[in-house]
Amino acid sequence: MEADEKSPRNSPERMLAVLDLFEGQAMEWTMEDMAGRLGYTRSTLYRYLKSLTEAGLLSSLPGVGYTLGPRIVELDFAMRSRDPLIVAGRPIMAELAREHSGVALLCRRYRERVLCVHQEQNASGFVSTYERGRARSLLRGAASRVILAHLPPSAIRRVLDAQAPRELVAAGLGQTVDEARVRLRAIRQRGWDVTSGDVTPGLTGIAAPMLDQTRQVLGSLSLTMGGRLGDEKVTQLAAQITFCANVLSRAASRAASFGEEREGAAV
Repeated sequence: MEADEKSPRNSPERMLAVLDLFEGQAMEWTMEDMAGRLGYTRSTLYRYLKSLTEAGLLSSLPGVGYTLGPRIVELDFAMRSRDPLIVAGRPIMAELAREHSGVALLCRRYRERVLCVHQEQNASGFVSTYERGRARSLLRGAASRVILAHLPPSAIRRVLDAQAPRELVAAGLGQTVDEARVRLRAIRQRGWDVTSGDVTPGLTGIAAPMLDQTRQVLGSLSLTMGGRLGDEKVTQLAAQITFCANVLSRAASRAASFGEEREGAAV
């Protein structure tokens, strides 16, 4: 048995770790660089690369190395075309963006980050830098904080314990983990969150959570607008965004129920 196969991680997890290399700035990796970063033997790494390349998840370019493969684009198209939250959210988000001259974002949790999975923009005077496919911290911005606030207590504690005090302060959550938990609990009880200038100076974001049938958080729906808003305006917008997020939550629940019915019928 090869030395690197004594790791407690199983083979699928170890193979997926190869794909994780492409989450950073480096989008081209040679086999030697991969082996050095991951600590895998050449024979093991070759076996993983062969499987990932045959699946279209990676491509090998002469003189360059390995890059992400065309299957990634195919899967992205399938997600944009058939994901129930995106399909249901597209017209709702477009209307929100048009009515309020802003940018509507649909975000999902990804590991210990939040990822924008769809955006509708009808803003005048500013461009959102939070593009589709871009991840950011669970602590920064209303779209992220409202997801964090609705995670199970153990998950919240794990995220907060990993943060330096300055990160909690920068996120507007206080100076200690206990203070942050209190403020996140208030966000959860209110049912929405608002931040101004937290991610981009001069912009205000309002977000509400999307929840599944068991009240687990699926993601968030948010609206970003230029300038600061008065309390009354924020409350009005929060009510509208919360209503739209609930519509999307119900759409996701119906899709899940339909999938279970089809699976039951097939059995």
